[in-house]
Amino acid sequence: MGSSPRILVGRFGAPHGVRGEVRVKSFTGDPLALAAYDGLSDASGARAFRIESARLVKDDMLVVRIEGVRDRTAAEALVNCDLYLPRAALPQTEDDEFYVADLIGLDVVSADGAPLGSVRDVLNYGAGDILDVLRADGASMLVPFTKAAVPHVDMAARRVTVDPPVETEGEETPGA
Repeated sequence: MGSSPRILVGRFGAPHGVRGEVRVKSFTGDPLALAAYDGLSDASGARAFRIESARLVKDDMLVVRIEGVRDRTAAEALVNCDLYLPRAALPQTEDDEFYVADLIGLDVVSADGAPLGSVRDVLNYGAGDILDVLRADGASMLVPFTKAAVPHVDMAARRVTVDPPVETEGEETPGA
């Protein structure tokens, strides 16, 4: 695998039929693009997968045939196995487009440059991405990942600028 970080790109779901096909939830922008990538592996990197065929069944759900998986029992063994790719295998991002793995660990500073913490995770509960920032005091600060709240991401400097107001987990909102 080399030293390239690995990116979660999909997850095996339930078997489909009795001939070894399996459902896959794709986390790629174009769900069918998952089938075109070489280098798919499990979380440990020890088990490699090659998609022989794929068809979109709805939204981000595919039904795929995996090389070497020819019956339902073999497909069942894949359920909930995550699919990873080396970061280097993925296309470059456009301006203002980021891979979650590239954001994790970036320093977070206020608009005036004061350090606030570092990006621990990027969450999404359906209403948009949220940066989970780990502050120096151990508290979690949640910041909507919007242009208004995060006006600048400097990948070269490994820094994210946030323009509060932001809320710290457990803090009460005035007037609430």
